[in-house]
Amino acid sequence: MARYVLAIDQGTTSTRAMVFDQSGGVVSTGQLEHRQSFPRAGWVEHDAAEIWRNTREVIGQALSRADITRHDIACVGITNQRETTVVWDRATGEPVHPAIVWQDTRTQEIVDRLAADGGTDRFRDVTGLPLATYFAGTKLLWLLENVDGLRRRAEAGEVLFGTVDTWLLWNLTGGPDGGVHATDVTNASRTLFMDLRTCQWDQAILDELGVPARMLPRICSSSEEYGRIESSSLLRETPVTGILGDQHAATFGQVAFEAGESKNTYGTGNFLIVNTGEELVRSEHGLLSTVAFQLGTEPVRYALEGSIAVTGSLVQWVRDNLGLIREAPEIEELALSVEDNGGAYFVPAFSGLFAPYWRPDARGALVGLTRYVTKGHLARAVLESVAFQTRDVLAAADADADEAAAELKVDGGMVANDTLMQFQADVLGIPVVRPRVVETTALGAAYAAGLAVGFWSGLDELRDQWSEDRRWEPRMERAEAERLHRNWQKAVRRTFDWVDADTR
Repeated sequence: MARYVLAIDQGTTSTRAMVFDQSGGVVSTGQLEHRQSFPRAGWVEHDAAEIWRNTREVIGQALSRADITRHDIACVGITNQRETTVVWDRATGEPVHPAIVWQDTRTQEIVDRLAADGGTDRFRDVTGLPLATYFAGTKLLWLLENVDGLRRRAEAGEVLFGTVDTWLLWNLTGGPDGGVHATDVTNASRTLFMDLRTCQWDQAILDELGVPARMLPRICSSSEEYGRIESSSLLRETPVTGILGDQHAATFGQVAFEAGESKNTYGTGNFLIVNTGEELVRSEHGLLSTVAFQLGTEPVRYALEGSIAVTGSLVQWVRDNLGLIREAPEIEELALSVEDNGGAYFVPAFSGLFAPYWRPDARGALVGLTRYVTKGHLARAVLESVAFQTRDVLAAADADADEAAAELKVDGGMVANDTLMQFQADVLGIPVVRPRVVETTALGAAYAAGLAVGFWSGLDELRDQWSEDRRWEPRMERAEAERLHRNWQKAVRRTFDWVDADTR
């Protein structure tokens, strides 16, 4: 009898395979980082073939470390970095270009061109999204316009498009030999091509943009059988039954199933998602309307999302580009070497500013410097920038909901940083709550997959598995918290209007 569910968590910096048991506990993990490529300022690329190789290897690691085989695995779920765009040859399976990562800003000229007719909200009523470099649609347009012969090949049906979930599913289920070309509603909702009301590709938008529909994957729910893993794999014949974009998966892993429930994930970026149930809510304060999840033939659940581009990746930048620390966790020790930020504020607008500002013209800035400031103050400013950005998007969510959140559920790698979590509670003025299983992204993918095959009986069983690990209560005086945030907002304004025709 199959005792476990395996989740593939393909993230911005690494790929993991995690085995979960019936209680939602982690049995084993395999993980590999992949190369980050920055060929020009504003360009961010991944090697999709490397990601696929790593996926196969981490599956083997996870099975080996748990001392189990495919016969012990009931099903497989996939969660992935969203918006990252892959186009590959249907016959050979070879990518036609490096994957363009969600953080990449090379498509700003395309965004400006499209926005010249109707503004950045040109397609927002249909897709829930503003025109921005963030989303997969403009990345695909760039490829069609800049890779020799690609548009002709796309129109001839020779190449396929997908976000990373689609790329992995196609390869897992056979690749050129009958691989399934599909995605789920959450990933499709991040392309600029999907009608949020019908959850189908919008042909009018495809026609306006000149995107051949035949290169797009079939849109499915987040929990159903898409296909079975091909015969040469360690998991041969195991069904793939769950797909969720990473932030939607984290929401599912935090059991935020009902309207009003929310979570905030601290990863490469930060992402606040507030479930709005079956109601498609339009934000008036800079958040995105998106799909939360869909289970089989049940109605689609919607959400509002506050997307922050750079949080954990700022720590990585401090490590790799500045050399101030050797390992990411050392940022906390360095920050604790001082009592405050020394007046320094770090606005990491490396890809512009996402929610709630949506300022592609912004660029990173470190302000408030005096000779008093040390590397300890810079480390503290880095951590505080994460909390300040979260406050900004939570304030937008509160404004859309006409009521303030009572607490914030958190997950992701950075929630192991106690100093950050305490400051987050302080600057928000509400408790911050960490669950027992903080890697809720992989857990959510496992839950979606397991529900499709009856491994778990339903949402109530999953709710019962959630438990609190730690809670941080606000300790800072509100006047001090407001002063710090007021200075942060001044720093944010200093980043505006940096990019223009001479600096892009």
